[in-house]
Amino acid sequence: MRLSLRYRLLLPLALLLVGDAAATAWAAAHAARHAERQLAQQQWAIVRTLDEPRSTFPLTRPVLEQMRGFSGAHFTFVPAGELPRETVSTFGEPHPPPTSVPRAAHTADAADPRLGPSVVVAGEEYRCLRVALREQTPPRRGDLYIFYPESLRRSAVADAVRPLVFLGGAGVVAVVLAFAFGSRLVRRVRALGARTRPIASGDFRPVPLTGPDDELRDLGAAVNEMARRLAAFQEELQRTERLQVLGQFSGGLAHQLRNAAAGAKLAVELFLAENPGADPEPLRVALRQLARIESNLRQFLALGKPPPAERKACDLGELIGQAVSLLKPQCQHAGTTIGWEPAAEPVIVTGDPTQLAHLFGNIIGNAVEAAGPGGEVRVRLTRTRGAAHVEVSDTGPGPPAAIAEKLFDPFVTGKEQGIGLGLAVARQSADAHGGRIAWTRAGDRTVFTIELPE
Repeated sequence: MRLSLRYRLLLPLALLLVGDAAATAWAAAHAARHAERQLAQQQWAIVRTLDEPRSTFPLTRPVLEQMRGFSGAHFTFVPAGELPRETVSTFGEPHPPPTSVPRAAHTADAADPRLGPSVVVAGEEYRCLRVALREQTPPRRGDLYIFYPESLRRSAVADAVRPLVFLGGAGVVAVVLAFAFGSRLVRRVRALGARTRPIASGDFRPVPLTGPDDELRDLGAAVNEMARRLAAFQEELQRTERLQVLGQFSGGLAHQLRNAAAGAKLAVELFLAENPGADPEPLRVALRQLARIESNLRQFLALGKPPPAERKACDLGELIGQAVSLLKPQCQHAGTTIGWEPAAEPVIVTGDPTQLAHLFGNIIGNAVEAAGPGGEVRVRLTRTRGAAHVEVSDTGPGPPAAIAEKLFDPFVTGKEQGIGLGLAVARQSADAHGGRIAWTRAGDRTVFTIELPE
């Protein structure tokens, strides 16, 4: 049978609460009986003292008053065979003794002492003990009534029971608090379990971290970290699958398109060579468009394919400088300012120079196109903590909000004539070199950051 965690935690606490209450009640009852027995033993000690043959003092009122001072009880002595007016009592006003109270037997009460039944004298309740003194001397023969105030008895019992009640109450409070904390703990565990179930269906939103800073909060943080990594793995898996599909698709179609574009380019170049008097500008425009088609097809073919295994030392300053130099004529034609700030000393990384050149060419070329006429592009290379950092910023408007989160996915672009492969190839190159590429919007500039390990 499946037992809920709630009952596993709370059932022992409930049993402990019942056991604590039962133990407290038993101990309190035992302490009350013990306190009352001690009071009875004190009264019977007085009786035994008066019953000794060596006790010759008469039971006069001063003697009874002294006994009252020692014990806190009132005393009434009724001599045997005398009239009631000879009764000696510590009460301020004479009261007839309660003859209905039976005489207590010495032997029985010595083994199990009792205070006697309850009586009311002058409006106050007492526990009355009537004992027949066995001394046969006339001044000592008679009935001795011992009136112990019920208020003192209750106070003595309360003093004996109070520590146990407090202790038991503290135990009950502790168990109740533990019960409350256990219930809250179970609720937090259930809430965490309910939140982790959607992760299996692909909902990787973080779990709100509530409650005190304890192990459950650490568990929630671990669940959030797990969800974050699963989301990253899922995104990477989807991207890899898309790249694999694109690589397979490009294997046939892109080769044919590139061959066709190369043939058209060759035909135009041949026409220009054979007809020097013809207007070359429209054909040059066609050549540039064919070159652009060929470049896009080359990127398309490279997308989704594993990078080449060749690795060698590459000077990033030299590669970036070459990319900037190739783009300067385009910048001069469009009126775009481009600034290049190399590092103070050479920055060398191990990698494929062709892939890195394409990486920097794509990022800087996109920045030049985004900045547009009259805009500005800045390229800066630095080295910090064993890694190379390349920062490319431009004054363009930045990517549209609709594609900002998917900017590095294939076929995602904000350009009217773009196909969205440049940034996808750039991220593939950065990943192949163990680096990363990211972008942000800083003020009125769009900043792309490339980090490569040295």
